[in-house]
Amino acid sequence: MLNNNTKIKVGIIRGGEGNFYSSSLKKGGDIILHIHDNLQDTHKVFDILIDKKGIWYFNGMPIKPSDLRYKIDIVWNTSKHPRVSSILDDLSITKIDNGSFQNMLENSNTMLQKHIKNIDVKMPRFLVLPVYQKDIDGPLNKYVIKKAKEVFEKFSSPWIVKSFTPDSNMGIHLVKTFPELVDAIEDGIIHQKSILIEEFILGRVFSVHSVTGFRNQDIYVFPPKDFLAEEKEKIIKLVKDIHKHIDVKHYLKSDFILHAKKGFFLTNIELFPDLREGSHLEQSCKYVGADIHHISMHILEKALNK
Repeated sequence: MLNNNTKIKVGIIRGGEGNFYSSSLKKGGDIILHIHDNLQDTHKVFDILIDKKGIWYFNGMPIKPSDLRYKIDIVWNTSKHPRVSSILDDLSITKIDNGSFQNMLENSNTMLQKHIKNIDVKMPRFLVLPVYQKDIDGPLNKYVIKKAKEVFEKFSSPWIVKSFTPDSNMGIHLVKTFPELVDAIEDGIIHQKSILIEEFILGRVFSVHSVTGFRNQDIYVFPPKDFLAEEKEKIIKLVKDIHKHIDVKHYLKSDFILHAKKGFFLTNIELFPDLREGSHLEQSCKYVGADIHHISMHILEKALNK
């Protein structure tokens, strides 16, 4: 039991094996900086890095995961490798992370679209092209034409073409013609990334944040700005339905497009709060008279008191 004069020791796990190493490094680094800058009177933060080979480091020094129990009170896990969460569970270490199912929904439009159909939430139509392999897919020029035809037959232009994996230098293309589609797919192949091709829906783009248990509500939705009262009510209900259906443990950011005739389309979800100064989350907090560190404090307290 912690006394009033003891700082809570928070370990931030970042890195880990798999495709999300670099994005985890960045997200974990942002949380470390946020806690240091905003919660240092009550919390002491430690960097727990897992390298690509699965070796753990505590503030730069190698460590066995089992020794973490004596060094921290809670960990905030930004690694998406399921083995990391399992290790923490085996060691009975208090943690903040997302379940493996929630992580899969965040990183798979296919799974997310199938899952939210049960609550009648629409998403733009899309097609995912895996990384091009010459020995399997054949000559590049024929492959590009073939895949462009598949997209063309599935849904009409315009299309958004972008990388489907993290940490890509590939640009985001908005294309309207078949030749432009071919060129955009080829750009993805050059960058050796899987490619997401999505129907472009013209409308108002906006994001909404929701937090489990914040301000004594089961699901607190930060109301979006500059919408009519009726629209705002629909948005809040929609976000609560998504939040509940996905079984979000801590935090959810839902990205939408509002089409004038077709209504709301969910385009993306994120399960880690962007705690950086000037972020959209910080702006949403200010809109309701909160500070962004109230969110991180709430998430930490909720996990510790679970």
